[in-house]
Amino acid sequence: MTEPKNLALRENKVPEPTASFWTIKVLATTVGETAADLISSRLHLGTQLTTVVMVALFLVVFVVQFRSRRYVPGLYWLTVVLISVVGTLITDNLTDGLGVPLAVSTGVFAVALMATFAIWYATERTLSIHDIVTRRRETFYWLAVLFTFALGTAAGDLLAEQLNLGYLASAGIFAAAIVIVAVAHFVFRLGAIAAFWIAYVLTRPLGASFGDLLAQPTSDGGAGLGTIVTSVVFLAAILTLVIYLTIARSRRAVPAKDRQTGIEEPAGV
Repeated sequence: MTEPKNLALRENKVPEPTASFWTIKVLATTVGETAADLISSRLHLGTQLTTVVMVALFLVVFVVQFRSRRYVPGLYWLTVVLISVVGTLITDNLTDGLGVPLAVSTGVFAVALMATFAIWYATERTLSIHDIVTRRRETFYWLAVLFTFALGTAAGDLLAEQLNLGYLASAGIFAAAIVIVAVAHFVFRLGAIAAFWIAYVLTRPLGASFGDLLAQPTSDGGAGLGTIVTSVVFLAAILTLVIYLTIARSRRAVPAKDRQTGIEEPAGV
């Protein structure tokens, strides 16, 4: 059965998993961790009110992203940053507000993610991010992304705090796990789709552990930079990379034109 015309998109809505993609992804996950702490603690909004505000902001941006018919770097990565914050807050609400053990929330989010993948594959027969060309596939994609952030937050906190491994050791463990996935893919031919989603999950606790390592006080095993400095630095890095990607994408959109004169070049030049 073909997708209804009103659900079809003109092009893939998500970026290719290049080096810049993974760099921004880790930066976004770090911001998700530090910004959630900054807003709820330093601004004294509390976890619940912060969640309400950030979910509302995320939904506004998500609607714009969802209605867009093409990949727009700034819009896409703003959505990722906000969903990173929301995913962190979901886990924080379960842990701090409802007293759900981190081991339980980790398991629940893992099951929810696997269920999302199972339904996605049963419906679309693919989990590839290279073919997010319908509204339905994009819905599955963002639902999976949300669960990866919530799962990654719970898993990262479980290792760093509950198991008392510390932020540096936790970051090292998740970084090593990502290296193992890369080796499994490039050397032992682990499928690209499986490798992508495993790495996508692992980058969340990696970024969160790294963010906590920088932001938390030295007495708690951190570098003491604080959530404000850490959030601003990483947001600036994301903004710089997104601006670069936007400019590069706009230049690639007119490859056959002289960008100074606008005159069409001969074919084959």
